[in-house]
Amino acid sequence: MNFKKNHHFNPVSKFILVVVLAIIVMRCTTTEKEIPELQEPKEDIQFGYNLNNFFVVRDTIQRGESFGEILSRYNVDFSQIYKIANQTKDTFDIRQLRAGKPYMLLCSKDENRTPQSFIYQPNKIEYVVLEFCDSIVAYKQRKPVKIVEKEAFGVIESSLSETMEAQGLPIQLIYDMSDDIYAWTIDFFRLQEGDNFKVIYKQRFVEDTIYAGIESIDAAYFEHKGEPIYAFDYITPQSKNSTDYYDETGKSLQKAFLKSPIKFSRISSRYNLNRRIAYYGNKVRPHKGTDFAAAVGTPILATANGTVVESTRRGGNGKYVKIRHNATYSTQYLHMSKRLVNVGDFVKQGDVIGKVGMTGNTGGPHVCYRFWKNGRQVDPFRQKLPDAKALPKQYKTDFLKYITPLKQRLDSIN
Repeated sequence: MNFKKNHHFNPVSKFILVVVLAIIVMRCTTTEKEIPELQEPKEDIQFGYNLNNFFVVRDTIQRGESFGEILSRYNVDFSQIYKIANQTKDTFDIRQLRAGKPYMLLCSKDENRTPQSFIYQPNKIEYVVLEFCDSIVAYKQRKPVKIVEKEAFGVIESSLSETMEAQGLPIQLIYDMSDDIYAWTIDFFRLQEGDNFKVIYKQRFVEDTIYAGIESIDAAYFEHKGEPIYAFDYITPQSKNSTDYYDETGKSLQKAFLKSPIKFSRISSRYNLNRRIAYYGNKVRPHKGTDFAAAVGTPILATANGTVVESTRRGGNGKYVKIRHNATYSTQYLHMSKRLVNVGDFVKQGDVIGKVGMTGNTGGPHVCYRFWKNGRQVDPFRQKLPDAKALPKQYKTDFLKYITPLKQRLDSIN
């Protein structure tokens, strides 16, 4: 029997062949696409280094821990540690390491993990680099800082700190407002419910999100006992880049104490802890005040802004008034014939608080002026008190132009 070779596929066979070939091609194509391309690891650049090139140790300085102890844990001998410390001391003294501050140690990626650089951060902005892989190099740098302007408003319900903290405002903002701006105009221990504040300030941020402190407080408003007190940060060429806070009229908020609580008076007896009085047998009877002689009925003035904390009559002091000016200073006015203020009253510098008299132990009409610093009576004329700084007249026009938009912004905050 003879067989003939059939070189032709029937239609069904052809269809099957085409389908099989298509599947093979698709699988090959899919397999090629699924093969991921090899990519270099993304660079992690910090402090000028690509951290991918190092074995990185991150930690904080422990109490009592030294630079030498840190390096010695990674097998750096003490002769090398001494050499590093000695050659970098002009840039950074390793004894300045402070507990709780972060540091980073960059080590080789081999099995030895040899330290090559030490990076210390004394704060969120500045950092110090000690490099000792080949040669020993030390330098200080600052991270890029972003300045963000913000506004805040609050109504006092208990204290300034509690009100501001409830809003998540920075602690430094609280301190700056109470200790720097309004320290001489508002007694923050005597705030009233309903007092309110507004503030325009700038914050520093590192790497866009890390808070790094207050840059400045440009303007503030505080309503205390119904009285509005504006504060504007203003710098003059005369002040050599140092700023001061002025109210809307250009008066400095950093007020000095008046030299005397009485106009046109004289000092009849000074502060003297070794004073001897013949009437008492020439015994030492310290005089912790300064006496200003004046006729009965002469007005007695508050020497600085503050809150009346005592207004009464007691023993040898006679009728007297005591004023608390801030957390540090208080003043007291003795031997009055008449008291014109009550406990809780807020008085301004120069307000009349009473009249000269002879109540209590006194040999003649006068006011005994007593000055308290941190709860202790001191001689006011020996204290380094802040000077009142009046805005120079030549800057008044520029000042008013500068504060106009700031005042409008403050007034619109609610």
